[in-house]
Amino acid sequence: MAGWKCCKPRVLTFDEFLSIPPCTTGKHSTIDDTPANEPTTKSQDTEDVGPPPKPIAVTNEKSGIPPPLQNPQAPPQLAPAPPAPQPESESDDPSVTIPANKTCRRRGCNVTSSTNTTSSSREEEECVYHPGQALFHEGSKGWTCCKRRVLEFDEFMKIEGCKRKKRHMFVGSGKKDAGEEALTTVRHDFYQTPSTVIASLYLKKIDKQRSKIEFASPTEIVLDLPTTDLKRYKTSVPLFGPIDTVKSTFKIMGTKLELTLVKIDHASWSTLRSDEEKTSDITQIGPAGRA
Repeated sequence: MAGWKCCKPRVLTFDEFLSIPPCTTGKHSTIDDTPANEPTTKSQDTEDVGPPPKPIAVTNEKSGIPPPLQNPQAPPQLAPAPPAPQPESESDDPSVTIPANKTCRRRGCNVTSSTNTTSSSREEEECVYHPGQALFHEGSKGWTCCKRRVLEFDEFMKIEGCKRKKRHMFVGSGKKDAGEEALTTVRHDFYQTPSTVIASLYLKKIDKQRSKIEFASPTEIVLDLPTTDLKRYKTSVPLFGPIDTVKSTFKIMGTKLELTLVKIDHASWSTLRSDEEKTSDITQIGPAGRA
């Protein structure tokens, strides 16, 4: 799991980690005022423990050959390292239009396209990127394709790419534009308080710009959730109880859609959807409300 110590969102992939919005606002500054971590001191109570005693071999007086040691331990075998990822080989299709402010898809490049990007103006482009994956291990940070390792995340973001290629890749080859994969269902769960229901619908890489979440009525929510990896979840959710459509809110995260539904009658919900099988298990925080 990856995340920031100052806020609660936790994600699984590095791309989702970079998309976590900041939790604090302030003025820009060229001075790093991040408080330094307190140095850890070695406990004085610990004592140096020497190596375990070696077993003593007893020699057979008649043959002069020492007997084999009891319970010999085989050396631990290391698991084979996963193969290194293949370098990015795709390039932009000349027939595909490159929109403005599009970020290069190669890792570590972070160059954005301008409003006047054309084929002729890209002859002098040079993409400096990392063909490998981000590597976080025991506090050190780096890339699997090169040897440099740093401790701070800001320094990790500044590691220059180890490979160069002519032209950036903003849109790719366009091979995946044939169509979207329609999803019929996604995993969901919820918990509740006397006044609200907090529901989570788990779907990665939801496109915030194209998504539609509408509180159509007190008992229905209309969802249209396209993703950046060409999937789409489109449905209407019949709710177990009535909600206040004005006060209810939603939040799109890296791995899910979170709905905060404000109850009208303060009754307990046994399910999120009215078309689900009702159970006797009710997850509630706080004292029960009055029906």
